[in-house]
Amino acid sequence: MADPATYRPAPGAIPTDPGVYRFRDEHGRVIYVGKAKSLRSRLSSYFQDIGALHPRTSRMVRTGASVEWTVVSTEVEALQLEYSWIKEYDPRFNVKYRDDKSYPYLAVTLGEEYPRAQVLRGAKRKGTRYFGPYTHAWAIRETLDLLLRVFPVRTCSAGVFKRAEQSGRPCLLGYIDKCSAPCVGRVSEQEHRALAQELCDFLAGDTARFVRRLERRMKSAAADLDFEQAARLRDDVAALTKALEKSAVVLPDGTDADVFALADDELEVAIQVFHVRGGRIRGQRGWVAEKDAEDLPGLVEHLLQQVYGGEGGENVPKEVLVPVLPPDPTQVAAWLSERRGSSADLRVPRRGDKRSLMETVARNAHQSLARHKVARAGDLTARSQALQDLQEILGLDDAPLRIEGYDISHIQGSDVVGSMVVFEDGLVRKAEYRRFIVRGDIDGRTDDTAAMHEVLTRRFQRHLKDREREATDPDTGETRRFAYPPNLVVVDGGAPQVAAAQQVLDELGVDDVAIVGLAKRLEEVWVPGDEHPVILPRTSEALYLLQRLRDESHRFANTFHRERRSKSMTRSALDGIPGLGEARRGALLARFGSVKQIRAASPEEIATTAGIGPALAQRIAAELAGETPTPAVNLTTGEVLDEGEQP
Repeated sequence: MADPATYRPAPGAIPTDPGVYRFRDEHGRVIYVGKAKSLRSRLSSYFQDIGALHPRTSRMVRTGASVEWTVVSTEVEALQLEYSWIKEYDPRFNVKYRDDKSYPYLAVTLGEEYPRAQVLRGAKRKGTRYFGPYTHAWAIRETLDLLLRVFPVRTCSAGVFKRAEQSGRPCLLGYIDKCSAPCVGRVSEQEHRALAQELCDFLAGDTARFVRRLERRMKSAAADLDFEQAARLRDDVAALTKALEKSAVVLPDGTDADVFALADDELEVAIQVFHVRGGRIRGQRGWVAEKDAEDLPGLVEHLLQQVYGGEGGENVPKEVLVPVLPPDPTQVAAWLSERRGSSADLRVPRRGDKRSLMETVARNAHQSLARHKVARAGDLTARSQALQDLQEILGLDDAPLRIEGYDISHIQGSDVVGSMVVFEDGLVRKAEYRRFIVRGDIDGRTDDTAAMHEVLTRRFQRHLKDREREATDPDTGETRRFAYPPNLVVVDGGAPQVAAAQQVLDELGVDDVAIVGLAKRLEEVWVPGDEHPVILPRTSEALYLLQRLRDESHRFANTFHRERRSKSMTRSALDGIPGLGEARRGALLARFGSVKQIRAASPEEIATTAGIGPALAQRIAAELAGETPTPAVNLTTGEVLDEGEQP
């Protein structure tokens, strides 16, 4: 890899204007495209201390061999040029939002002489109106089949249309009245185009007027005693109603909006978008992409570029709702308005129905990311590759088939707990998870390293104890799970936590277990005794496995910590005082109102409470004051008196 200093441009040579820049590798291939409000400020940030850069950015800069830029007039132009270059060069270090399929649209080809309704995928065509996207093509066909009763628009291909025109006989749909058969002249070109336009209006959300019109015609036919026509119109109304039921109203006032939500972790981000047209959800899309060094505002900006940067701007709705605004929301909104041809509102919903809908989209995004992780974790090939990579990277004799992850959770040293999670063959073994309540060391320290030392000491002392006995309990036949050591221990943290863990193994004489630490900030892998961490590729299956293990141990520790914290918050200072039961505690609180008032009272005042004698009152006052109570003693006999007796 190249040294960035070899191709760093002189700061004075870089303009301060807005523009777009490209990094190229030694072979001249574009590896990254970016835009900037000030080219000088942005490019200078890439050539600072390499150690201060994000690992992916650092790798990109070291892979590059040259950088070039193009100055533009406005930030909107920079946004457009950046999108064009990303599409043209497909740079390897730019975030790529790839969905697993091309989503289908219901398209009406208004640009043809006889417009046709059909399912289309891929690039948008000029002169065609699109509705969707839909998740499944069958959903479009099912809806269209219902609507053809009322809007009998042509759906056949050009070849079928031409053959019917030549033979003078319509196709089957023409015979069953689901096509107006313009091919044989049943309707004129203008009449058929009017039908197609009405279908587009209905799909765009203008539904009420068509239902009302059919109902008026139905009632009129019934009044004229034309019950056959009235029954047919009744069925047409039912078909429209059923088609409307397939897309529930979620927003009022015929709102047209795209609602985006993101769910991310350190490596990947899942995106979901609901397409709302006429207040109804007309379609849904989702992506999972590798996460770059960008923050969420930057991700949102590039997402909008890729979603709305295609040919034509007819798919840009009136409102674009996002979880966070991009870095330059005004410029992005101006670009969206330019793509749409009219005003487009870009904003974050704060309350009401739109906020509720965004929360629903966010839940879908989180579920999408979880499904992606489960699918990836369940891939036997990927798991095997991850274990093999760990073996090679860490220099182990065998692949680490059993890996244990440890984490510590607390708030400012209170309610300190530890967690142990187990992965075997790359899969979770929840039955073997363990939780630890950290007691603190001899000096009372409960910092992360001391807590990690205690947790690992207790775990491996139990392992050594169980190893001396048989692995299976002869009395119960149950397996002694702690008798089996892990091949690899992963602690959440960097060099200090790894050193504390290695110290435990050295003290106990355990020499067949490897230890690493995974630092969350830069996803660094720390090995005992090494001055510098190991940086794994972000696409590495080994890194993905370590990250899942670390996240699971973190989740398990936090869950246990919240449980203990909830219990401690509901515990009273009166709990645990000998002789003070529930009834007496209730009497005290009823008389004084709070523990604070009881603490401020004298023993004589406390003793006036029903059921509480002088000795118990003295004990309560001493406990609340943090003192050890002095028992009442009969000075004549030396006998220790009970709480209700007088000395």
